[in-house]
Amino acid sequence: MFDVAVERRLGDAQVRVAFASADGLTALFGPSGAGKSSILNMVAGLLRPDRGRIAIEGRVLFDSAAGIDLPPQQRRAGYVFQDARLFPHMKVRANLLYGWKLAPPESRWMALEEATDFLGIAPLLDRWPRTLSGGEAQRVAIGRALLSGPRFLLMDEPLASLDLARREEIMVVIERLRDELRLPILYVSHDSGEVERLASHIVRLDGAC
Repeated sequence: MFDVAVERRLGDAQVRVAFASADGLTALFGPSGAGKSSILNMVAGLLRPDRGRIAIEGRVLFDSAAGIDLPPQQRRAGYVFQDARLFPHMKVRANLLYGWKLAPPESRWMALEEATDFLGIAPLLDRWPRTLSGGEAQRVAIGRALLSGPRFLLMDEPLASLDLARREEIMVVIERLRDELRLPILYVSHDSGEVERLASHIVRLDGAC
């Protein structure tokens, strides 16, 4: 599913990685400063590699030698961050529909009702983000990503700011994304237990990359 070989200099550090993985969840695992989030941003199209190639499910998103560099909106990545990054001036329903409205009609594969049922967030639709728990907010963020019609998901430490009970709740959601929706997921973490439970393939990075 993921076929990535990129490098990029960031200040004094050289971020370099090469991996190919099949179905399921691919985890980028390593300490802070290893370049995990930078690699995610290169896949998303938010950070341009100095050189290399990125292909997902056989579709080339970036190839420096061939002069291919698709803009972020054409890559169809659903991005879930460590903090939910919900729009504070929009209720949950509007936050979810923001992702849906961004997607071209032909790219949408999930309706609002399907997302709320899948994630168990229908009772939250009329709530403001500030009233949500960390786990509730993260489920809404995942729903917004799904409604954008993604071909794959990028998840950057989505459990890091949650307490133990909420972490378990969101891990179950991620397992369902992996097993039921069968979306390719590229997942960043520095927690070994989390990665061993969720990942089908682990890419280990160290601080020297």
